[in-house]
Amino acid sequence: MSQAEESFISHLVELRDRLLRAVIAVGVVFALLMIWPGAAYFWDLLATPLRAALPEGTKMIATGVITPFMIPIKLTGMVAFVIALPYILFQVWAFVAPGLYQHEKRLALPLVVSSTLLFLIGIAFCHFVVFGSVFKFISDFAPASITPAPDIEAYLSFVLTMFVAFGVTFEVPIVVVVLVYFGLVTTEKLVEIRGYVIVVAFIIAAVVTPPDVLSQLFLAIPLCVLYELGILVSKAVGKREQHLVE
Repeated sequence: MSQAEESFISHLVELRDRLLRAVIAVGVVFALLMIWPGAAYFWDLLATPLRAALPEGTKMIATGVITPFMIPIKLTGMVAFVIALPYILFQVWAFVAPGLYQHEKRLALPLVVSSTLLFLIGIAFCHFVVFGSVFKFISDFAPASITPAPDIEAYLSFVLTMFVAFGVTFEVPIVVVVLVYFGLVTTEKLVEIRGYVIVVAFIIAAVVTPPDVLSQLFLAIPLCVLYELGILVSKAVGKREQHLVE
């Protein structure tokens, strides 16, 4: 066996081991969460914004036979993945770091940490700020002749879609910094196309969010603000890299 083949196989073995460790970590966290505080706790926490907007005494429904069991279990698995994410990212970093140059390592680790934090901040913003206002608006808008009884499976699907939308939106500064850092675009060009970005932000918000103005504003405005933040960070990173070179 040639040296190149041995190196390739050793990388595959290392990748398998690190993936296995990540899966085990998620499994351990999931088992602990199932013991305490339990799957029902996470579902009740997720449903809090909607339950607060529903008329008093109204409960959500489950149309499937095993849905009341499977949906909380699925949600707990997602929570376990989020909790184990730092360890998972460590395994990813340990695998790719030996193949990176020093300047790439200097950028990669802060990007991984900051992108993870921004994604989680986007989810938290959606849950604690957006949902309360959006669900209240929808509830107040509904005719008095309608009794809302949301299905838990549809609610989870809607919540996950919104979480991903806001999580990705909060990644905008990272995308801007990476584009500028690798010379794909300049900060001057980003400032120049600011107007187009604002239009695109509102189009994306109209497509992704529910058809009400409030939720669209909650997505479009942070996207525009984060775009500006990305430009400022890009300028700061560019000055720092220039200083290091000198």
